[in-house]
Amino acid sequence: MKNSVILKSFPNGIVLHLDPEMPFEALIIDIADKFHESSSFFKDARMALSIKGRMLTDEEEKQILDAISENSKLQIICLVGEDDATNQNFVKALQQTDFSGKQGAGDEGQFYRGTLKNGQILETESSIVILGDVYPGSAIISAKDIIVLGGLFGEAYAGGNGDHHHYVAALEMSPEKLKIGDFKYKQKEKTSKWSIKPKVQPKIAYVKDERVIMDSLTKELLSELPI
Repeated sequence: MKNSVILKSFPNGIVLHLDPEMPFEALIIDIADKFHESSSFFKDARMALSIKGRMLTDEEEKQILDAISENSKLQIICLVGEDDATNQNFVKALQQTDFSGKQGAGDEGQFYRGTLKNGQILETESSIVILGDVYPGSAIISAKDIIVLGGLFGEAYAGGNGDHHHYVAALEMSPEKLKIGDFKYKQKEKTSKWSIKPKVQPKIAYVKDERVIMDSLTKELLSELPI
């Protein structure tokens, strides 16, 4: 394996340094071996992952995530840059998410990899992380928390069990409709513009004083949320 795959840690996550010249087919085997060897160390931790050393396609990133999940119990909650303070706050929000779910439910329905397109509706009784965008005309409905690792441009309904102590977080927040518990978010102005690849500007929506507030994700805010 030599030094084709090197793991280093940073707050809330790990950095995966990859050989820039090795063929990807050989590299993915080394990645699988590396995480298999480290599985007892990571156990079932939930961490962010930053990949360095080479440019990757979406399909190659998916293959790396699959290799990690198949060779360890480590849960990769998102891909980030280890020096980006804003991303770190987003990771902390992920780590606070309630993933208790139903007994025996496993991980099914808690993580959804893909984009929700017009007409698609995804419902779950547990908290959920969407690894993609939620496009206009689609909806995500959760009894607990919702986190979108992409843009939220469609509809989101959190706290579907009637509990307003839940939240919705997204890397870009511009929902058509948003509701937490029995409280609806009232937008100050309606906008129809949205981008498939937005700038990373994480925001979080939560209930305060019986109304839904939408704020930028900060360390201070996370410590104050009643979640």
